[in-house]
Amino acid sequence: MSRIGKLPITIPANVTINISDENLVTVKGPLGELKQQVDPAIKLEIEGNILTASRPNDEKDNRSKHGLYRALIANMLIGVSEGFTTQQEFVGVGYKAELNGQVLDMSLGFSHSVLFELPKEIQAECINERRGNTILKMKSADKQLLGQVAAKIRSFRPPEPYKGKGIKFVNEELRRKAGKSAKV
Repeated sequence: MSRIGKLPITIPANVTINISDENLVTVKGPLGELKQQVDPAIKLEIEGNILTASRPNDEKDNRSKHGLYRALIANMLIGVSEGFTTQQEFVGVGYKAELNGQVLDMSLGFSHSVLFELPKEIQAECINERRGNTILKMKSADKQLLGQVAAKIRSFRPPEPYKGKGIKFVNEELRRKAGKSAKV
């Protein structure tokens, strides 16, 4: 049995879940609505406020999907009830970001500013403190979309290993390299 797949999921009180005949799971909560298509081999059952996932046999494909879909549905339930947040820090002289509606305007040391349009499902805010690094806070109900957008923003200027300049996640530990040593 999959250790993740066999765990029951507790459905929060303010969340409704609907499973259609085509195995389309719809989750509605105070922060929005999410949908996920589930493989027909995985059976989902709701008893009271507990959701369980089961598989027909122990084939490798079914074992992997069992844990996958259970984790996706659990993330959907957490997302529509509590939401997910991520924070990114712009480290470097002149590295900063500003938010104009849903358009993120970033100065990253290039000769031009980088514009990135955020999806409407993501709420963002930029914290620009004097004598400090700019911090971008993003919040969304969809964990997958939030992670994908954060990775895309980071890809514009990933942190370099010598000084640590670039876009990094807050509290991220970077592997630093020693610089060039002087010749004796």
